Amino acid sequence: MATFRTTLWGSGGNNVGIVVPEEIVLGFGHGKKVPVVVTIDGGYSYRNTITPMGGQYLISFNSETRKATGRGAGDEVEVTLEFDDQPRTIEPPEALAAALAADPEAAKAWAALSYSNQRMHAESIAGAKTDETRERRLAKTLEALTGKK
Repeated sequence: MATFRTTLWGSGGNNVGIVVPEEIVLGFGHGKKVPVVVTIDGGYSYRNTITPMGGQYLISFNSETRKATGRGAGDEVEVTLEFDDQPRTIEPPEALAAALAADPEAAKAWAALSYSNQRMHAESIAGAKTDETRERRLAKTLEALTGKK
């Protein structure tokens, strides 16, 4: 576990991140992409991965996290990082789960996706406000998985 204070980095656009000192990243002993549980100011926690980008190590601080913590680019925070050894799995939304059960090729492709890619597809489908949008997003996901329209 490592705790440090830092100022949230902003790209100038919507992107905000936590810059992690290299000695902390390497101290985990798991290479340069390290799965971690991030705790902000001793309260809000979320799972993420330390990723090398542009000569530094970053953890995403997305809009959901900004809203939950009330923090944004330029704010100082206390960050606690713990190595995350738990498997990262996504429970697909009901419509996607049914489609994967009916299509072994799509299910195999889904299983091969990274956690973050599974999450992206699942959240897109689950976040649809209408059945029409949900079906369109489901079809797009299945096409991406199988290459078939």
